[in-house]
Amino acid sequence: MTNPCIICVAITGSVAQKSDNPAVPVTVTEQVESTHAAYQAGASIAHCHVRNDDGSPSSDPVRFALLMEGIRKHCPDMIVQFSTGGRSGAGQERGGMLPLRPDMASLTVGSNNFPTRVYENPPDLVDWLAGRMLEYGIKPEIEAFDLSHIFQAAAMAQDGRLKQPLYVQFVMGVKNAMPVDKDVFDFYIQTLKRLAPDAQWCGAGVGAGQIRINEWSIAAGGHTRTGLEDNIRLDRYTLASSNAALVARAADLCAKYDRPVATPKQARTILGLEE
Repeated sequence: MTNPCIICVAITGSVAQKSDNPAVPVTVTEQVESTHAAYQAGASIAHCHVRNDDGSPSSDPVRFALLMEGIRKHCPDMIVQFSTGGRSGAGQERGGMLPLRPDMASLTVGSNNFPTRVYENPPDLVDWLAGRMLEYGIKPEIEAFDLSHIFQAAAMAQDGRLKQPLYVQFVMGVKNAMPVDKDVFDFYIQTLKRLAPDAQWCGAGVGAGQIRINEWSIAAGGHTRTGLEDNIRLDRYTLASSNAALVARAADLCAKYDRPVATPKQARTILGLEE
């Protein structure tokens, strides 16, 4: 294969704490430094959450603005992707940072179970978030935690609520949601190609499933996500020393399957993003 593979780094998320792994970046300064190292290792998309000073999740637009400013200063061509996930806020608070006009933002188009609660994405909120992304020229990354989310994203693209072509990320390995299962993974690809032939896709695995999803995605010609948000370990006994270490592991898999690691410029072209 010669098609470049986009590596997304999910730098911090809303759950992992320094008590879990000291490498988890919490402050904006730490996140910028960690993102820069991951950028140098081959990541072309930074998936961004922000935290309060005590490490708890936040949707504060001021913190998002500072983080985006730092990434664009130190990683000038990297794609900045904000999270609108439900752990960081409620209702329209989840999209309060979208007027900052990041390159991309995550969008989950349906609800599903998380380890201890329901991850709620009611239709009216999904439509509101999608509308704001259209308004501000932000490309959504559809986070598909379930097969139904692929169907819903395709329907939203057909009726104009989402701009085509789609970019869909298969999220596998969340407890009580879709497990890391190769047959399901293959069916996801098949279904997306049938419903949205022009779509690009990415695979993200949680915990021990991260490296498996990385390899399956790269081998199948898709893109992939890694980072300390999803997984804090290199193996069962070894904590990851940094986001860059996880990106480097994904880049090694790209070499194994003769996939060049996409530069940020190539990633922008693949995703149809303006320079």
